[in-house]
Amino acid sequence: MMEEKLKYSFLRDLNDGQSIWTRNEKRTWFLTLLTGTCMLYSTRTTMPLLVPAVAAERKWSKTDSGTVLSSFFWGYTLTQVLGGYLSDKFGGQKVILLAAIGWSLITFWMPNIITSSTLFASYSIPFIVTVRIINGACQGVHFPSMISITSQNLSSCERASFFSILTSGSALGTLLTGIVGSFLLDYFGWPTAFRVIGFLGLSWTLFLRYYTMASDRSRIINISLPSRMYTKLGTPETVPWLRLFERSSFWACVLAHACEMNCFFVLLSWLPTYFHENFPQAKGWVVNMIPWLALPPVTFMGKLLTEHLLAKQWTLTRIRKLVQSLCFLGQNCALFVMCRTQEFNMALTCMSIIIGLSGLHNNAVTVNPQDLAPSHSGSVFGLMNTVGAIPGFLGVYLAGHILELTQSWSAVFSTAAAINTFGWLIFTVFGSAETIV
Repeated sequence: MMEEKLKYSFLRDLNDGQSIWTRNEKRTWFLTLLTGTCMLYSTRTTMPLLVPAVAAERKWSKTDSGTVLSSFFWGYTLTQVLGGYLSDKFGGQKVILLAAIGWSLITFWMPNIITSSTLFASYSIPFIVTVRIINGACQGVHFPSMISITSQNLSSCERASFFSILTSGSALGTLLTGIVGSFLLDYFGWPTAFRVIGFLGLSWTLFLRYYTMASDRSRIINISLPSRMYTKLGTPETVPWLRLFERSSFWACVLAHACEMNCFFVLLSWLPTYFHENFPQAKGWVVNMIPWLALPPVTFMGKLLTEHLLAKQWTLTRIRKLVQSLCFLGQNCALFVMCRTQEFNMALTCMSIIIGLSGLHNNAVTVNPQDLAPSHSGSVFGLMNTVGAIPGFLGVYLAGHILELTQSWSAVFSTAAAINTFGWLIFTVFGSAETIV
């Protein structure tokens, strides 16, 4: 084994057209990061799933529930750019590991946090909100760190498709919560659901630390040739923010991502409550599982569509705009139907379409930072996701406030569709896949 590593080390010419990871390392890191994203979203969606039960027990209003749900995104905005910068400088593996320990422990201890909040009387909601902000801050570094890892270790032609498939772990995590969490909620109560999902997150951190990262350290680096790893880690160039801020394609990417994230986060947070109130006879595991089954295959279809159009000599800019347009326009059609339907099967189908089409977004705007700034993708993605999280927490809170005042889900869906339309126009006109820096 050592002889093979030495041979690989001295014969390898590391440049941007080649991957630093070997085939086995790609497989190991892909499975590790996919599972990590799964666990990230599993812990993230635990509170939205359980909030109807917790709110009923704790006598929370819709505004209280919306505040607790949206507070996650307040913290989520704080660490995006920092997470990307630290990952570009020191390596995303370390950043992801430390953060994962934090969000796993918070999920595991959430029943104690909610129970002990009653000791603070009128400050119980602010206390839970504070913990949720910290949880969001821990989770905020995950995607910037992950895109930094892929940029540092994969060739330019592999990064976008590799990362887009990794994002489908969000659906797998939501499915895990929908299936396991719903079962635990029905038979053992909401505290057990928090405990089990938090424990699974902690188990993943052990796997990352003592298997994937341990094997990664045994790699022999070719010291006779310049390496992307050495040029990107330890002594990174300063991110040329001014050059990025001057380009309309950068802002088109940021704003389009923010608009899509508004729709995604509102549904992510309020989907269980919507079905619970409008179709109380529906099985919890059905409504929390079926819509998310659509996301992984659509993500993979977006990858295949991109590769097919590239083979037909389409420009990457044209492909990114087409794929993102299919996402926005398809979601708006489904949201339009959602505003008017009162049938469970139709509502479930529309929700599945909306969430599934997010997979196309993962193949267009989400991977666009790797097009615009491949050497600083972690930092750029961090800024993009920071802005993307702002309408997330505002939208989630606003949805709760609208429901408190009007009891109208149509108003929530119409607002999401209007924001989607704005994002579609901006990216269609100004979006680009041309490298800026």
